[in-house]
Amino acid sequence: MKPTVVFWYEFASTYSYLSATRIEATAAEADVAIDWKPFLLGPIFKSQGWDTSPFNIYPAKGRYMVRDIERTASVRGLPFRMPSSFPANGLKAARLAIAARSQGADAAFSRAVFTAEFGKGLDISDDAVLTDCLTTAGLDAEDVRRLSTDQAVKSELRANTEEAQRLGIFGAPSFSTPDGELFWGDDRLEQALAWARKRAPR
Repeated sequence: MKPTVVFWYEFASTYSYLSATRIEATAAEADVAIDWKPFLLGPIFKSQGWDTSPFNIYPAKGRYMVRDIERTASVRGLPFRMPSSFPANGLKAARLAIAARSQGADAAFSRAVFTAEFGKGLDISDDAVLTDCLTTAGLDAEDVRRLSTDQAVKSELRANTEEAQRLGIFGAPSFSTPDGELFWGDDRLEQALAWARKRAPR
């Protein structure tokens, strides 16, 4: 049985965009399964006394992040365009991703959202943008949107965020392995996969 790495991602996270576009192919090469788990960084930042992204709190860090993403995206052949509003409100997108999971399309929908947001610079809090993302993922937009308002979906997103806090997650993307090891950042993806593979039961 393949080991599973949990991919903790936030739709407001630029670096989660980089991981979302490559994680499945990279994991397949490592023979590791991926569990996509959206969560919200807002409550985690708030617990640290922040009311916005650290990239906004520290402008020099924010400028570096944008240039770093530009370079990395260029090397990987990915489009990149910062949305005018950052960080985005990813609440509706996160709930839709959980709803899409019931149809086996959470990964496809999540990639569509990240591409719209950071590939095209669109506002992912806009219902029309999210509808396009649902359609791109091959989903019935009305059905999934209706499911996303269910209390069970809202509770699952809240539980994901609370679990992330318990694990000590402080940023996205993060990756957790079956033995409880935590890795942070797109540049740690390969290390997380290798760790999970090496410690998988034989």
